Amino acid sequence: MRTLRTIALKEAQSRISPEVSAPSTKISEFFGCNVFDKKKMKDFLSPEVFEKLNLAINQGELINQDDANHIATAMKTWAMVKGVTHYTHWFQPLTGTTAEKHDSFFEPSGDGAIEKFSGSALVQQEPDASSFPNGGIRNTFEARGYTAWDPSSPAFIMESKAGKTLCIPTVFVSYTGEALDYKAPLLKALNALDKAAVDVCQYFDKSITKVNASLGIEQEYFLVDLAYYNARPDLALTGRTLFGHMSAKGQQLEDHYFGSIPERVFTYMVDFENEALKLGIPLKTRHNEVAPMQFECAPIYEEINLAIDHNQLLMDLMEKVAKRHNFKVLLHEKPYAGINGSGKHNNWSLITDTGKNLLSPGKTPKNNLMFLAFFVNTIKAVHEHADLLRASIASVSNDHRLGANEAPPAIISIFLGSQLNDVLDEIETSRSIIKKVKSEDSLWLGIPKIPQINFDTTDRNRTSPFAFTGNKFELRAVGSSENSASPMTVLNAIVADQLTKFKVEVDKLIKKGDKKDVALLTVIKRYLKESKDIRFEGNGYSQEWEDEAVKRGLSNIKTTPKALDAYVSEKSIELFTRTNIFSARELHARHEILLESYYKKLQIEARVMGEIANTMVIPATISYQNTLLENAKGLKELGLSKDALETPTAIINKVSEHLRIVKTSIDAMLEERKVTNNIEDSREKAIAYDENVKSYFDTIRYHADKLEQIVDDDVWPLPKFRELLFLK
Repeated sequence: MRTLRTIALKEAQSRISPEVSAPSTKISEFFGCNVFDKKKMKDFLSPEVFEKLNLAINQGELINQDDANHIATAMKTWAMVKGVTHYTHWFQPLTGTTAEKHDSFFEPSGDGAIEKFSGSALVQQEPDASSFPNGGIRNTFEARGYTAWDPSSPAFIMESKAGKTLCIPTVFVSYTGEALDYKAPLLKALNALDKAAVDVCQYFDKSITKVNASLGIEQEYFLVDLAYYNARPDLALTGRTLFGHMSAKGQQLEDHYFGSIPERVFTYMVDFENEALKLGIPLKTRHNEVAPMQFECAPIYEEINLAIDHNQLLMDLMEKVAKRHNFKVLLHEKPYAGINGSGKHNNWSLITDTGKNLLSPGKTPKNNLMFLAFFVNTIKAVHEHADLLRASIASVSNDHRLGANEAPPAIISIFLGSQLNDVLDEIETSRSIIKKVKSEDSLWLGIPKIPQINFDTTDRNRTSPFAFTGNKFELRAVGSSENSASPMTVLNAIVADQLTKFKVEVDKLIKKGDKKDVALLTVIKRYLKESKDIRFEGNGYSQEWEDEAVKRGLSNIKTTPKALDAYVSEKSIELFTRTNIFSARELHARHEILLESYYKKLQIEARVMGEIANTMVIPATISYQNTLLENAKGLKELGLSKDALETPTAIINKVSEHLRIVKTSIDAMLEERKVTNNIEDSREKAIAYDENVKSYFDTIRYHADKLEQIVDDDVWPLPKFRELLFLK
């Protein structure tokens, strides 16, 4: 029988990879060739304007109109030399994807035309804001919104076969100034962190004038042949398979992780890496991941704002290049039930303008105290705002991973490794820093020597949501499809706030007469005691940890609608308004947007599940059922014994029962959806979709998957997991 599946099977088996070649055999010769980076700025700008632009990038200095015109002209000149005809403000609205509106350099002039790009066009544009998620900040009839240039993230050129476009990274705000994107609050959080961290650094090194948060993002993803993808409406419309029995072989042999990369996949990887490198994305690593057809790529660490822009750009690039290879990239956190899903590990650290990593333990007591100050304040911040950090990684797709014995649990905890844990316990219980000490040198005697931590002196705990890994913290709970700006805004905001509080407390002790180092360590010791409950070294997947977390008073919020409450708690509103990152209105708007996104995605999944069941699974099953009935009828007409009819009759009964449950459950889910859709309150609607509508998914899938195992393989309409996962 000819089905979408059989057509897809034939098409997928005849693939030929396109030829791929790099611009040069040396990456250094083409890296960043499509980026208006500092080297190109220096070539195209006057020395005076170049210096002013550097001040804007590094210190946030304003750029006047004349200088903006100069920069715009330089950008246009550079871009046009490379064949660019259009430009766009490239921004990150709360849809979860990037957005752009292309305008041509072309402008009529008298009897002819010229190419023009002004400073005003560079600095600010006015896209229609009414159709983007805004959480009630804007009425539909109020269309005005603004994109504003972010000079700290360099402009770049996106290439396609049809043409080239100059892309200018921007923030996106409403007419009244509220953030409508991910970038604006991230920049505010980074500014707050910079100020708070520099203030604390002054206790140790007066030469430090700036602290940047750095980030390395490990991007996991699946690949599937485009023909299979197009034959699976669930993949195409929801990003995951809503039906499908696990292949007899999955990941149980553990033979895919770090295995030989399939040739067709390798060709694709090289192709998108070349494109990424041209855009200045410093990709360093590629490898097979744990699940079949699952892979990972990872760049070198960058300043956090640029790292997130690059990750958003990379995901877009991976999708575009995949089409050239007849692949579809699956960035969903759980595209296949029964095997590992995908995450996006965020490796975060703090780097000073003198080149020091503030989360790298030192070799001297003084450096160790500086390390401890930032290390312990980070622990304290996560302890104080664990629920907010949990909210920042919450989504309908990430709910499939968290706590699923493949990713960190929904309980936020911190893994440090036994070596550092022992050191912190020793500091907490030590009495040698009391004011009795007399000499400045002897003040350091109470600080145990923290050895230089190499990557192999403490094991990694893959079950920990937030783990220290030598000279950085790794937030492992971020979903593969998510914009890292959300958790990074929260992390940098809570650390900034905590460092500010730390300085106030230390200064109070100094004012009372304590030596600076005694004051520092006194507060650190107290923080260690107060935040000890968040530290956990064991198996985060275990029931024992869930039970222990309850005793410690740690939250275990397993679903998104309830996790999102942390965004609008009194504590969070005070934090964000105090740090000038979000207003209360913006927080309530984001809460509303995230809730709407949650229930709308479940709504789509429910509708797709019903459509596939009614138009594909049930008709295929009935067709096979009719074949069985004809077979049984023929056997009966031959006069065979009752025993001979037992097997076909049993199969017919089994098929009929599974079919009945699928159909009645689909119909019941539809009725439940109708009830739920009438709920006005977004939070109540999201919870109802989670608890009442989604509760049908597993039953429908279980019985449909049972039918997949019974129905004739030639009749089954959907590509099976063995085909989706073991393409070579």
